[in-house]
Amino acid sequence: MSSIPASPIATAQTHPITALPSPPADPALGHLPDFMRDPLGFLQRASTYGDWVPLQLGDMPACLVSDPAAIEAILKDRSHFIKAQDLKMLQGLIGNGLVVSEGSFWQRQRRLVQPMFHHQRIADYGQIMVDFTRKHLADWQVGDRRNFHDEMMRLTLDIVMKTIFDRELSDDTAHRITEAFEVSLAWFEAQYMANLGGSPCDPALDRRYGQAIALLDESIDAMIQNRRSSSVSQDEPGNDLLSLLMAVEDADDGSRMSDRQLRDETATLILAGHETTANTLTFAALLLAQHPAARAALTAELQTVLAGRAPTVADLPHLRYTTMVIQEALRLYPPATDVTREAIADCEILGHVIPAGCTLIMSQWVMHHHDRYFDRPEAFEPERWENDLEKRLPRGVYFPFGDGPRICIGKSFAQMEAVLILATIAQTVQWELLSDQPIQLQPSLTLRPMGGLPVQLAPL
Repeated sequence: MSSIPASPIATAQTHPITALPSPPADPALGHLPDFMRDPLGFLQRASTYGDWVPLQLGDMPACLVSDPAAIEAILKDRSHFIKAQDLKMLQGLIGNGLVVSEGSFWQRQRRLVQPMFHHQRIADYGQIMVDFTRKHLADWQVGDRRNFHDEMMRLTLDIVMKTIFDRELSDDTAHRITEAFEVSLAWFEAQYMANLGGSPCDPALDRRYGQAIALLDESIDAMIQNRRSSSVSQDEPGNDLLSLLMAVEDADDGSRMSDRQLRDETATLILAGHETTANTLTFAALLLAQHPAARAALTAELQTVLAGRAPTVADLPHLRYTTMVIQEALRLYPPATDVTREAIADCEILGHVIPAGCTLIMSQWVMHHHDRYFDRPEAFEPERWENDLEKRLPRGVYFPFGDGPRICIGKSFAQMEAVLILATIAQTVQWELLSDQPIQLQPSLTLRPMGGLPVQLAPL
């Protein structure tokens, strides 16, 4: 048995996680029925049994980990843990991109992609984010009824396609790419539940999924080939991410990415680069509509800092309340509600013995709503982030973008984008919810509001 630190055998100070308290379980299916009915609520209830809670999800042995030190240790450790099997189902969609790849291949790809997300590099994209937002808002009129989530999905897709491929999407192309991702995510959710013991995936959805992947492959491959045949030299690349990815060389052997690697990494960037930010902005809009005082504080900051002009990257340090709104939206509604790792061998973490094959669940939803670390954890209070709360919290408490060496590579891009878009929209228009009914959450690959967020535009 391996350990952190190394310990060859279980001792009196170690605890096999399988012997720890856990919620009542079905004799045949374990905790799976409760989990499938209400994944987020079930994990929160399970966390009351302790910081390590063994679970049985159908045939899958698992453990919910809510100890911040353990979460930090697990997410930093690539020797004993790999991405759990649920993410492997994404390989049809994003291939062997950074989200799912492992080992030396992942290390090489991460090393090649990392420079694309250097602070100065992503700062160059700030103007694109603001310009595209203002263009998107051009036809918004007071009195319009719109689905805020749909609007953000289209806006962030336009931005990510411009930053990756340096091209603006036609309505038809945007619709086809959006549909391909929507079908793929629906298939992922259905297949995930089927693998846990639910109903088999609908054959019709399987067919639609296959067609969606083929369409996505065709669209991305066409853009790659168009770039290869363009007049832009690979030795003098453009500023878009695809040009940079095509030009970067491995420092060890001088090799460049193959077309397949380019396809997988760009598909990963498209998915991660618009889905999570769109969801964050949607939940921020929901929370602001529900809390007029917070909306007034946001408006006051924007008037003081911007005085009617468009925001820039240089304004970000001064948009503190805007940033805190995004931080609080990410806390209450994290785009990823959990991150999982599978133990590849028997090992020990902080005195807890983990058997090989066990899936460890580290839930942002649970930790971000934990009353041990947050006062009034269910309340929307952007002010809680004053005085660098994020730095004062233990690692492993607030991790909307994951942590460790596999932390989301686009974290800074996404944070900058969310603040700039929110500032641009909030200084332009007000919005009111069209329903006072509670939003139903849809936890899947990312956390979404079921049915989106219908709003009516109102004057400032």
